[in-house]
Amino acid sequence: MKIAPIVRALENHKDEVAYRIVHTGQHYDRAMSAVFFDELGIPQPDYHLACGGGSHAEQTAKIMIAYEKLCHENRPHMVLVVGDVNSTLACSIVAKKLHRPVAHVEAGLRSGDRHMPEEINRLVTDAVSDLFFVTEPSGVANLLREGQPQAAIHHVGHVMVDNLLFQKARLEKLGPGKGHSCGIKARRPRYGAVTLHRPSNVDDPVALARIAGALDQISRSLPLIFPVHPRTRQQLDKAGIAFSSEVEMIEPMGYMDFLNLWKDASVVVTDSGGLQEETTALGIPCVTVRDNTERPITIEEGTNILAGVQPQMIIDLALSAAAGEGKTGRRPALWDGHASERIVGVLLEFLAHPTS
Repeated sequence: MKIAPIVRALENHKDEVAYRIVHTGQHYDRAMSAVFFDELGIPQPDYHLACGGGSHAEQTAKIMIAYEKLCHENRPHMVLVVGDVNSTLACSIVAKKLHRPVAHVEAGLRSGDRHMPEEINRLVTDAVSDLFFVTEPSGVANLLREGQPQAAIHHVGHVMVDNLLFQKARLEKLGPGKGHSCGIKARRPRYGAVTLHRPSNVDDPVALARIAGALDQISRSLPLIFPVHPRTRQQLDKAGIAFSSEVEMIEPMGYMDFLNLWKDASVVVTDSGGLQEETTALGIPCVTVRDNTERPITIEEGTNILAGVQPQMIIDLALSAAAGEGKTGRRPALWDGHASERIVGVLLEFLAHPTS
């Protein structure tokens, strides 16, 4: 989702810059990966490293070994990484060891929680990057505090919002569709949408059972639609946790089908970073099941509420938001659908004058 709008922007400058897409294979389930390339109109990857599976260390190591070989063969002038996954960390380290400049999209975000794997990935990636593309003012402040040069930091807005607005417009042009979400919406005129996948929430059976109990309680007043991440389904099955019939568990959805679902939800209950931002961009109430967030602007300006992980707080905030009693929020500055164009402009200037 973060690559798609950057690719579209790069396509407008094909005479000035060439690019190659590398799919590391970190997300190897079709429902979590290939379908997104299809729906978002991203060209098929030029390289597929097939490095999925294993522990964090195993996966990161496999990506580094495969990506180093690829860099030796292709000698890129710059490496661009997005987000905060293991692939982001692995490829940025390899690039810097080979003396290649690194540009990080979605730089500077910090939760302050070093128990989160993503926080380690963010910290290490930003420590070795040369260009920082930032989504919100907190990212600029974090990078300056960590000693990064002001000239390398660019507050450009958010590529996730670029993609969201682009795909929403496409969805509206398509009209009523045949996706799974259309059938659900026909059956349930009022509902909440749920996503859950953070290790701290799903790997601990006690924590997972508490959150599941909260979702069951919410569903007594508001039916919930829950596309279940493969990791989460595995943990639910392992712990023997079941939901009431008003929590409708379904397979993961493609981007467009899920967007069609959550954009009309009364509330979104999630532990996802991206959904905190996307709900803010569209003004949908969001209750985040976490004790912290690396995206504070969604709380300060947007529609997001941090609920923590205590069941009663999750229940109270979700039902209040669904009833229209939560905050309204606003779309933050530069979340206008043009972040990718700003990013490509900076990249072209850097590549033309790499030492300036």
